[in-house]
Amino acid sequence: MSEGTYTQLLDLACGVFLLAAVIVLWRRELTAIVRVFALQGIALAAVAVLLGAHERRWDLVAVGVGIGALRAGLLPYLMLRALAALTTERRRYDDGGAETRETQPLVNVAASLLTASLLTLLAYVVARPLVELDPTPATRALPVGLAVVLIGFFVLVTRRRALAQVVGFLLLDNGITATAFLATSGVPLIVELGVSFDVLLAVLVLQILTTRMRAAFGTTDIDDLRELHD
Repeated sequence: MSEGTYTQLLDLACGVFLLAAVIVLWRRELTAIVRVFALQGIALAAVAVLLGAHERRWDLVAVGVGIGALRAGLLPYLMLRALAALTTERRRYDDGGAETRETQPLVNVAASLLTASLLTLLAYVVARPLVELDPTPATRALPVGLAVVLIGFFVLVTRRRALAQVVGFLLLDNGITATAFLATSGVPLIVELGVSFDVLLAVLVLQILTTRMRAAFGTTDIDDLRELHD
């Protein structure tokens, strides 16, 4: 692979990676949000595979393939199953259809997209000194990983549906993983495996929790649950 082709493909993968995070803020349907997250998982896997192929590190290529299987396959599958479980209970509740949409986020779509642009600009400003230390194609894409970290945290704190908050948490984790790949040309295989299993366990627990919340309270809206607590 030539240097020019490698740079173009890496920029394309990073562009899709960042775009997927922004689309999560735009879409309201939880099913669409989960599918966009799967697309981001493919882009993250492509970043790892490209870095590994360019540096002839086959362990990094294997990590990329594993990330693709987990974050573009297994995790979206588990979240879609949780959504399906909520959908089958529509007949028991009048607002069952609302459970498949993020109907009232704390920040509306227009303001969320504007915030995403500001967070991306902030990421580029913060990462500029790091890029200047070693201006390689990978380090020049480093602000993308930082921007996704910030956008994931923003999704986590502004969405009201429990499953949407799970996606925010996973966006945050994807951003941290991408930053590690771009800044250090990957992480040891055993470290990535440990982190991936921790994320998988967290999603499994959150899937069970979301289903139980729906069964017990008839909603997964966090604000409604706070009102019940009060």
